[in-house]
Amino acid sequence: MTQKERYAGVIGWFSENRPVAETELHYSTPFELLVAVILSAQCTDKRINMVTPALFAAYPTPADMAKASVDEIFEYIKSVTFPNNKARALLGMANALVDLHGGEVPADMDALVKLPGVGRKTANVILSVVFGQAAMAVDTHVFRVSNRIGLTNESPNPLVTEKTLVRHIPHELVGKAHHWLILHGRYVCTARAPKCMECGISPWCKHYAMAIAKTTKQKPKAKP
Repeated sequence: MTQKERYAGVIGWFSENRPVAETELHYSTPFELLVAVILSAQCTDKRINMVTPALFAAYPTPADMAKASVDEIFEYIKSVTFPNNKARALLGMANALVDLHGGEVPADMDALVKLPGVGRKTANVILSVVFGQAAMAVDTHVFRVSNRIGLTNESPNPLVTEKTLVRHIPHELVGKAHHWLILHGRYVCTARAPKCMECGISPWCKHYAMAIAKTTKQKPKAKP
């Protein structure tokens, strides 16, 4: 199977069977999404959605959060992973938005990654979800699934994975494909035990093809 055929099959299946694919983080403004994504690093969306309502109510804007202390922010997020580091990052990010961007979330990669707590993955989420840009955020699910399926060539570098996916996925579908891969990795193509028998894209999956080939090879021959 060629790479072109694999992409066509995977995209075709998701387009037909998962026409709606969106972030599972709850938010109502670009600032709230930025906060939620920063908090979601190495933490589940379910946990973040439990924490953010009170946090957003206390600090609805960057200016509100910038007036807080690290300790005050910590009290709202202490149940997430690495709360001390994230509290500092949120305060620094809020101050940077106020001081450098007039309290608005910038629509530019270079500006976003200069914000405390914001790396390339987080920036791509904002560019894709908020601003509709063809940006591919490569988190652990996207990285694992794209390599396992064979959409990328098992590169150890997330940036290479990102560029490969963007190059082969139609421009208008890049943002949605990001969510396709995340949700597929979260619920079907899981890290330890992928649910291959329940997977709709198995006909185009490199991992599945190799598993079938291995099973067939090991199957004992029938006695004459």
